[in-house]
Amino acid sequence: MQKLVILLSNGLMNMNQIAIPNDSASKQGGLVVFRDDLPDTLALWAEAYFRVEVTTSERSQQEQKRDIQTFLDFMWQEEKSDARSAWTPRLSRAFMDYLKKTVVTEGQRRWSDRTINRMFAHLKTWAKWIHKIRPFPLGNPMEKIKGLQVGSSLDIERALTPGERRRLLDAADLLLTVGGLSKDRRRSKGQERTHRKGYRPYRNRAIVYALIETGMRRAAICNLNWTAVDGGKRSITVEEKGGHLHTYHISQEGLQAIKDYLNQERTLDAIAWQSAALFLPAANATSQGRLGVQMVNSIWNEVCKLAKVEGKTPHSARHAMGRHIIDKTGNVAAVQRQLGHKNAAYSMQYSRITAQELNTVLDERE
Repeated sequence: MQKLVILLSNGLMNMNQIAIPNDSASKQGGLVVFRDDLPDTLALWAEAYFRVEVTTSERSQQEQKRDIQTFLDFMWQEEKSDARSAWTPRLSRAFMDYLKKTVVTEGQRRWSDRTINRMFAHLKTWAKWIHKIRPFPLGNPMEKIKGLQVGSSLDIERALTPGERRRLLDAADLLLTVGGLSKDRRRSKGQERTHRKGYRPYRNRAIVYALIETGMRRAAICNLNWTAVDGGKRSITVEEKGGHLHTYHISQEGLQAIKDYLNQERTLDAIAWQSAALFLPAANATSQGRLGVQMVNSIWNEVCKLAKVEGKTPHSARHAMGRHIIDKTGNVAAVQRQLGHKNAAYSMQYSRITAQELNTVLDERE
């Protein structure tokens, strides 16, 4: 991508130069003036866009830059140019066709419908910004481009059923007696097997309860701090992906499982780690004082095996929470509030009926 030289000024230059008006002020608070001697290319417009307009997190900007660069690479391939005037609605539609048809190994698509929609959302915002400053000859090239219909992007078909939730919670309770038993039967021959050193049944039980009774993600479990648990409000506040804070509400049973862990196990491990994390590794573990996602997966899989629940992940618990709230309230806003969806469209998907539910409805018809 070419480098853009721009001038920031509180006043306009000459009439032949283009300035961003005051209602589109830059991060620096001034006007952005493009020099006459710069070529009118999308590479330069992209550089200006991220330098003076975009204010999202660094991680989000990296994603936006990658999506825009994918489009510019396609444009160079098709047009042998990235001139702003060459970006037309037809080129945008051709880019979407290209993304949908590109496959990698074993015939799998390189970009999913959801990823394509994300790319086009970024392109729409960028094109609108450019068009406001210097209109495209054939109009905004993204204005009438519609995203793809994504019917099952949340894969809610894999949500825990009420029966699976019940069995998993029962299995989590069993960890207090059967979890972490020594696998060396010879050493415990004739007597009850001992528990493995470093095994934390109360912690593992609390993690499973937190996943199922809040709907939070695995990464959130790892990011939780013990000070973020509010017993009075029955809520837990955690830093989610993207860096924003979100507050989950938790059932009374889930809260009690966390309290049991705090009272029975965490105090001893906290002496070793001096960590703010809610869920701590055992004192003798090799760690940095905070559990990782793989450890959460391992705990979840152990409980699934004990409960004889197959094919379900911690995210299945999140989907189950969404379905439960919809079933009980019919309120999409309630789902959005609990799960922290920024886009209500994700929350609305929990109101969809699954294939199994549809079959049941048809079979019950009189």
